[in-house]
Amino acid sequence: MSMKTLADAFHDELRDILSAEKQLLKALPKMAKKASCEKLTAALEEHLAETEKQVQRVEKAFEDTGKTARAKTCGAMKGLITEAEEMLKEEAEPAVRDALIIACSQKVEHYEIATYGTLCTWAESLGYDTALNQLKQNIDEEETADKKLSELAKTINKDALAMG
Repeated sequence: MSMKTLADAFHDELRDILSAEKQLLKALPKMAKKASCEKLTAALEEHLAETEKQVQRVEKAFEDTGKTARAKTCGAMKGLITEAEEMLKEEAEPAVRDALIIACSQKVEHYEIATYGTLCTWAESLGYDTALNQLKQNIDEEETADKKLSELAKTINKDALAMG
C-alpha cells in the first residue's frame, strides 16, 4: 500500500487494528480459561464481549473512509499474543499465573490505547467524524479495561507475593 497521504496512513492503521482486535477475539477465551481468580475471568470475558463490539465499530469507521473493511496482519498483536501463549504454558502457582495474565493483558491494552489514540487524532484531522466517534468509544473501553486490570492486580499481586 502506498503511504502518500495521511488518509492512506489512517486506512492502513485501521486495517492493522481490525486484525489486532480479531486476533484478540481468539486469545481472550484462552486467557480467561487459564485464570484462577473469578474476578479476572469475569473481566476477561467482559472485555471479550467489548472486543466483539470494537470490531464492529472499526468496521463502521472504514465506512467513513469509503474503503472496504479489510484487515492486514498486525504483527505487534501477533507477538503479544504469542508471548501470552508461551507464558500460559509455564508452570506457575495460580496467583502468579493470574499476575502474568494481567501483565500480558495490560501490554495488549496499552498497545490498543496507543493505536486508537493515533487513529482518533488522525480521524479528527481528516474530518472522519463517524470514524472518530467509533474509535473514541473503543479507546474509552480499552482505558477502562486497563484500569480494571490494575485494580485486580492489587489483590492478585499480594496473593502472588504470598507464594514465596
